[in-house]
Amino acid sequence: MTAAATQVPEGSALPRWLRLAAAILPIAVTAAIGSVSTQAEIPGWYASLNKPVFNPPDWVFPVAWTILYTMIAIALWRLLGAMPRTGPSRKGWWLALAAFLVQIALNAAWTPVFFSAHAIGAGLIVVAMLLVMVLWTIRLTWRFDRLAAWLLVPYAVWVAFATLLNAAILRMN
Repeated sequence: MTAAATQVPEGSALPRWLRLAAAILPIAVTAAIGSVSTQAEIPGWYASLNKPVFNPPDWVFPVAWTILYTMIAIALWRLLGAMPRTGPSRKGWWLALAAFLVQIALNAAWTPVFFSAHAIGAGLIVVAMLLVMVLWTIRLTWRFDRLAAWLLVPYAVWVAFATLLNAAILRMN
């Protein structure tokens, strides 16, 4: 691969306001879906489940997700700003963006599957797919914006923990 194939031009091809809206909107929708899907289920159904000793207190989840969603939105904003204007690296950027959006969709899907549908096994499948997609998104984003990729690492760690927690809850219930 030549240097020209991996060189990303300076400056964003997208206007600032569009980048900001495009970075915030999908994350805000995902957070809203998560909030709506969990509020009624935490004190009832979720509280009745057997959980492993490493299950954090309920207050940890909204704090962690607020921090993570902020980092995810910043990472998406940075990736959108790294869009090549022309050249062979543009195709790779579109793939990184597609992976980013797929993992956001899986993130949005997990909460209703696990909490609203009470489908612990299906939730495990979704969260495992989410973990794979977050890791792939980090790998693809690295080429275009390393800080954006690093911002996704705590998210990957949290999703790995969520996968383990979901598997433990499935085993115990």
